[in-house]
Amino acid sequence: MSTSPTPSTPLSVLPVIMAGGSGTRLWPLSRAGFPKQFLVLSGNQSLFQQAVQRVASLGAADIAVQSPLVVGNEEHRFLVLDQLRDQQVDPAAVVLEPQGRNTAPALTLAALAAVENGQDPILVVTPADQTVTRPAAFTAALQRAVRAAADGAIVILGITPDRPETGYGYIRGSADGKVAQFVEKPDLATAEHYLREGQYLWNSGMFVLKASVWLAALEHFRPDIAAATRASWAARASDAKFIRPGKAEFAAVPSESVDYAVMERCPGSAFDIRMVALDAGWNDLGAWDAVWQVADKDARGNASVGDVLLQDSDNTLVHATSRLVSVVGLSDVVVVETADAVMVSDRARSQEVKKIVGELGARGRGEHTLHRKVHRPWGWYDSIDSGARFQVKRIMVNPGASLSLQMHHHRAEHWIVVCGTAEITNGDKVMILSENQSTYIPLGQTHRLANPGKVPLEIIEVQSGSYLGEDDIVRFEDTYGRLK
Repeated sequence: MSTSPTPSTPLSVLPVIMAGGSGTRLWPLSRAGFPKQFLVLSGNQSLFQQAVQRVASLGAADIAVQSPLVVGNEEHRFLVLDQLRDQQVDPAAVVLEPQGRNTAPALTLAALAAVENGQDPILVVTPADQTVTRPAAFTAALQRAVRAAADGAIVILGITPDRPETGYGYIRGSADGKVAQFVEKPDLATAEHYLREGQYLWNSGMFVLKASVWLAALEHFRPDIAAATRASWAARASDAKFIRPGKAEFAAVPSESVDYAVMERCPGSAFDIRMVALDAGWNDLGAWDAVWQVADKDARGNASVGDVLLQDSDNTLVHATSRLVSVVGLSDVVVVETADAVMVSDRARSQEVKKIVGELGARGRGEHTLHRKVHRPWGWYDSIDSGARFQVKRIMVNPGASLSLQMHHHRAEHWIVVCGTAEITNGDKVMILSENQSTYIPLGQTHRLANPGKVPLEIIEVQSGSYLGEDDIVRFEDTYGRLK
């Protein structure tokens, strides 16, 4: 039995993690400021971290995997770096979209970055919000896709369906492994027909192709997107690992998905588009019903996270984050509790949670965007209490980190150290405070909070004044690029 020789030069693979999106259907746990891809919904890593780990495992004798390139939102840049740092992963780059323009421009930015130095790697493109329960099967399928893409093919990962799902698009394959047709999300009867016929797979949103092939296909099918994205790329600015496309130029880029812009136009064209079947326990966790499907369950089909008591209930998901949640006599229901919101839904209608999010946005409610506990590049703050002319926050500053040098026009602040050591700039004075010590920051005083120690610093901050909004801040010095 003969085997083909291993190429002397391994195939160069650049993982592209698409980390944009707001995950509105997983509210109230997912918020615009901390969307689902950065949440830990299964296992002990966030969905984003799981995606990074999966694609890093693709290496083989004939496949060399580079550090990942991440395309994400400007507002989430420090979430990306923090979660990569937790995995000890140094990214090739983090491309920051000034605003959402769907996946076709995002992938184009990644491709332009990939060919910048005259290289043409194979891009393994994956969303950051999926789960896989059989990683070995995932790796094997992706390696087959990489080898096919080395010959110039566009390869789509199609998920072997195990139920008549109406929430996914489908791909019809042919006997020779080519993609014959893309079809939209079907009704139940059509989905049942697809399942019986056996030629239809779910569209996973994962693609494998050379950077040059994507750019050529986009130029062919949507030259307007190609030209506008190139203009934004030409106007980019770089800051350490961050690459920021031109903001004004990117605003002019048409918003379109990878599927609509290119993939659905490829069958029957000059572009070779193929499909590799993936049967690896895949789920995109697009709604709470999907979270229930992949969760560990008790004998009655109930799944729970946090401090939960269930009585006489079936096929129900309860997710508690800050207090005891008890459920009695419910079936096929989702209950999600956070510190500032509770959501209850029929499990079959959990996709409709996005309508609640839309209503919150229309009303200008803060629960649309942020949790009570808000993560910042230096740590986090938790708004514990508030009332007329006062607000109380618990603040944690990471070792070696500091807030910006700043002042407020409308509020004064009292700081009490409860854990660690604080270096405090208060006007022209710099002082060191330890546990149980405090200071007062007058209205209009320039100040800064820093942690010079090796353990997290925690303080209680009491704000008082006529206006307590987060936008009452003037920054004079900042290490996180937030000066205006």
